[in-house]
Amino acid sequence: MTTYVISVPGTFTRGAEPATRAELTRALRPADPHHTHIGSEEDLDILSVNDDGTFTVRLTIDADTGPEAEREARRLAESALAAVGLDDGSTPLGPAVITGIDSET
Repeated sequence: MTTYVISVPGTFTRGAEPATRAELTRALRPADPHHTHIGSEEDLDILSVNDDGTFTVRLTIDADTGPEAEREARRLAESALAAVGLDDGSTPLGPAVITGIDSET
């Protein structure tokens, strides 16, 4: 098993209030990249939101392969968004990509 840091981009098409963002961050917390060597060095936030409504979710995923990690990250992001009442129509996601591999967890 390898620990991957995966970035999943998306857009809040209808906006997202600060309370919703805080709920989303809490829902994603178990996969927080700050728990990795990479995340602490790079100061990777689990959720970054830009002024234009675009955002990036960064997650740590333990998987055997990169493609598995990307699929799991997308699944976790979709699940967390749904848990706070956001669906595909209000928060479309882009492709998940590997942004780091942590060999020193």
